[in-house]
Amino acid sequence: MATIRSREDRDGITIGWQAQIKRKGFPLQVKTFRTKAEAKEWATVTESEMMRGVFVQRTESEQTTVHDLLSRYADEVLQNLKGGHKELSRIKVLQAGLGKYSLAAINSSIIAKYRDKRLSTISEKTGRLIGTQSIKHELGLLQRALKMAAMEWGIALPGGIPTALVKKPALPAARDRRLVDDEEKRLLDACTNAQNAWLQPVVIFAIETAMRAGEILESWKYIKDTDGHKVKVRVSDGLQWSDVDLNKRTAHLPKTKNGEARTVPLSSRAIQVLQGLPRSMDGRVFGTTYEGIHQAFARACKRAEIDDLRFHDLRHEATSRFFEKGLREMQVAAITGHKTLQMLKRYTHLKAEDLAKLLG
Repeated sequence: MATIRSREDRDGITIGWQAQIKRKGFPLQVKTFRTKAEAKEWATVTESEMMRGVFVQRTESEQTTVHDLLSRYADEVLQNLKGGHKELSRIKVLQAGLGKYSLAAINSSIIAKYRDKRLSTISEKTGRLIGTQSIKHELGLLQRALKMAAMEWGIALPGGIPTALVKKPALPAARDRRLVDDEEKRLLDACTNAQNAWLQPVVIFAIETAMRAGEILESWKYIKDTDGHKVKVRVSDGLQWSDVDLNKRTAHLPKTKNGEARTVPLSSRAIQVLQGLPRSMDGRVFGTTYEGIHQAFARACKRAEIDDLRFHDLRHEATSRFFEKGLREMQVAAITGHKTLQMLKRYTHLKAEDLAKLLG
């Protein structure tokens, strides 16, 4: 049976009502309300849940805000993921929009309103509406943090994972840019004349392996520290000679974007690229950075008169070529590191003329 008692200040004036429930097999439940009616209602509901075996301890979820949860997720999870730094800006956006809510109070309606507000927000950086892909990433990040809270950190969420009930924004059509006609030859010719001598071997290696830029190249980024000062931090180490086995024709990636290591098989062309490279003292396979290659690649495309081609499109190109060579979905996923076939599909754009050849 619940005990309801008043709470008085120093002058004996009632300032609230405290409900206390002691029941065998359950932790002591204590909560204070502004009115006696609210205290009685809470006690009645809580005791009913205990009797029906559906009681959930809400104390920690009531005391933990979304802001607190995301901060902990950033500290304990994101810092251990390759590319986790890219999520920090999304953390701040989510904290600004939803941070004040407790985990016990956050629900699908609140998250849906956040989604709709973001869909109508103009980006200060681009001057255009924020893309649906960005908002989908934000909701996905929030969902992963809530799952971590419930499954690993023991924070009970009374209403379950609310993001699971929220409709995600429809994504734009997947980018399907591939090298066409003689674009590969023109691109590689332009790379040969680049000031950055690493550009051509990097481009060929990317086409042959479908590896991400951060898996191939060292990368740096400027971020602000707690005092607001810009500091340069390494965000990826790039491929190391210690992880390359020329005899087995493999390149091991101990840390990838999705947090799982994988070993990439190397084609004969990729091996030729590696065998022609000088060995650097610092152990890196490619003695340049992503930032340097990014600029050199853009200039090479301009010289080759190739429009709308990004370095990341080479990953699309390589993935599609794997399928055109006859590899199956799980084989390609093992090479590229895609966790789901849906994501793999977005990176795969097969040429109709090549499919026609397979039909005979």
